[in-house]
Amino acid sequence: MDKPRWGYWCECWTEDLTDDEAGPALRASFDAYSAAQADRWIAVALRTLSPALDADASQEAWTWLYDDRVATRKALIRVEPCKVSLTQASTRITWAIRPVLFLPLVQREGNKLPTRAYHFKDFASARPLPSE
Repeated sequence: MDKPRWGYWCECWTEDLTDDEAGPALRASFDAYSAAQADRWIAVALRTLSPALDADASQEAWTWLYDDRVATRKALIRVEPCKVSLTQASTRITWAIRPVLFLPLVQREGNKLPTRAYHFKDFASARPLPSE
């Protein structure tokens, strides 16, 4: 990839609804390059999780898979962010997808590092700082 490319950044978050002090925790992320790939990521997760979910959460999962997935795909094609959430016991699981522009990274292979880069020692051989 040598040019910026449009795609979707996908995340899966969990939140304990009984703990007011703990915020949402990021569990997984995924870079998708099409709306189909982004919503498929959620669909695979929901199909994988559904046998372990309670009846209400499983119903939420299958409702999205059969009824709401088309609306999610259409929103992604319109370059709109989307969320899919379900609640299992006291845990809310949320998949979030947002359109992004992926920027290419510079390849370092074959490039010479700056001179000062070779003055640093590796972490294992570094001495601890003197205590004050």
